[in-house]
Amino acid sequence: MALLDAGASVTDVATSLTRAAARHHAGRLDFSVLPELVMTTEPVSGATLVVQTRNPPLAFAQAAAVNRLARAVEAGSVPLTDIARGLAAIRAAARSHDGLKWVAGAALVALGLALLFRCPWWAVVLALVAGAGVGVVSRLLERIRSAAAIAPFLTACVSTLAVGATAAALGTGPVPLYAVCAPVAILVPGAVITKALLELTATDIVTGSARLSYGLIVLGFMAAGIAAGGTLTGLRVDPHSVSLVGTAAQATGLGSGWQQLPPVWCSWLGVVVLALGVGIAFGSGLALNLVNLVVMTGAYATLTALTPLLGSVTATGATAAALFIAARLIEGLTLAVPATVSFQPAFLLLVPGTVGLVSLATFDPDEVVAALLTFVSLCIGTKIGDAVSELVVHRRG
Repeated sequence: MALLDAGASVTDVATSLTRAAARHHAGRLDFSVLPELVMTTEPVSGATLVVQTRNPPLAFAQAAAVNRLARAVEAGSVPLTDIARGLAAIRAAARSHDGLKWVAGAALVALGLALLFRCPWWAVVLALVAGAGVGVVSRLLERIRSAAAIAPFLTACVSTLAVGATAAALGTGPVPLYAVCAPVAILVPGAVITKALLELTATDIVTGSARLSYGLIVLGFMAAGIAAGGTLTGLRVDPHSVSLVGTAAQATGLGSGWQQLPPVWCSWLGVVVLALGVGIAFGSGLALNLVNLVVMTGAYATLTALTPLLGSVTATGATAAALFIAARLIEGLTLAVPATVSFQPAFLLLVPGTVGLVSLATFDPDEVVAALLTFVSLCIGTKIGDAVSELVVHRRG
């Protein structure tokens, strides 16, 4: 259950359970894993143990600790009787000032994306403020159980109202895409949707379909919130602004002062700020913050280099494959950096969830098709990386 709380897919959880059972001579057990439910069956007697979790998602640092424990159990170095005590210690290591860190992380993620996509300076500052507002609103709505279903709509609407009203007051004209989308990017369920596609390709149809439906519903609510906020404020999105990571360096602008675009090197600064924001928001800790920075910098460098050669769709898949192989190799060298944790921060660069949100918000058919193709490319690339890394790790072992 802790692996599920750590963000692992049901496919990976079932594989881990099977390996652990074989190592500890309990290979006759059968496992069925759902997003919030694990059933363990003894085939001879037919007895089934059902365990359900309602725990909140673990911080990145806790997720790393859970993955290290799971790997140790699979290797046989930790007996089964020590698992409960180890997990209790991990769950007890709760973060201090969690709400404040979430707000700060949301603000930095918005700032990093605005810099990465080279929005005008006024939009960069506005993204920082609006991102902090999204962090506050999302935390407040979490406390109201009845508001959970419409939280994506309300949060996106409030953020877009703030952006649209500010743009109208300043007379900026059309607003860049990521001046609107950067503040709410931290709420985009990109990892959920990508995980759903991976589960669907692994024939985990029930869980994959459920995750995909949830992710698309959240995206739909967020797009509706952006559309509602834009309608109320008369906000117009600039159709020529950059919407893909690999093309950020191609952005051009004729304005001056606050209307001027940041220099190209600020995109690299945006990656650094984005990595720090992810680490603070999701509780990575110092060591994993450094891993986030290395992974996201590598992802951006690879996308920037491959996009002119392969196109944005193919470059996304190729980058995902390369990063997943690298994450698995790093995991093989040290259990302190599990692949599931080191690869996840790159989702904010690779994941087509944000691209999908942009396409839904602008109702551009070409952008919708591009988002769907990027979904497929990312899924295929990750699966290829997984297969290749399995071969490499198996041979090394």
